[in-house]
Order: sequence, then C-alpha cells, then structure tokens
Amino acid sequence: MSVQAYILVQTGVGQAADVAAQIRDISGVTLAEDVTGPYDVIVRAEAASVDELGSLVVAKVQTVAGITRTVTCPVVHI
Repeated sequence: MSVQAYILVQTGVGQAADVAAQIRDISGVTLAEDVTGPYDVIVRAEAASVDELGSLVVAKVQTVAGITRTVTCPVVHI
C-alpha cells in the first residue's frame, strides 16, 4: 500500500501557476493545481513509504523555485 499526502504550498506573488507546472513534472506527484485562498498550490503525492514521501517533499517539491512554505498533510484511512 502506498502512502499519500496533500501538500499545501505558498508561493511568491504571481508565481503559483509556474510553481504548479514545475511540480506536476515531479515523479510521485499525482496532481498539482493552483488555487485561491491561504495556499497557492495544492499537490497530491504518493510514495511507497513515509520515508520516501518525506524525501519527495524535501528533496524535490521544496526545491522548486518560488515556493515560500509547505505544509504536508498525510492521508489517513480510518
């Protein structure tokens, strides 16, 4: 079973569309949409383990130019 999470992304002013487009190309990302509200981009990602998900967020998503902050929200099945 894979681990899934939503990643809430804040970007610099006017950078949401470019950031979302760059994130869409990252392996493990299943969705990246620019939105309105307190966050500028919402990403859905999946990985084989929590450790791999953490690496995906830290080593790939957070390195995209224009991102100022991320919040990772793991999906739980209760």
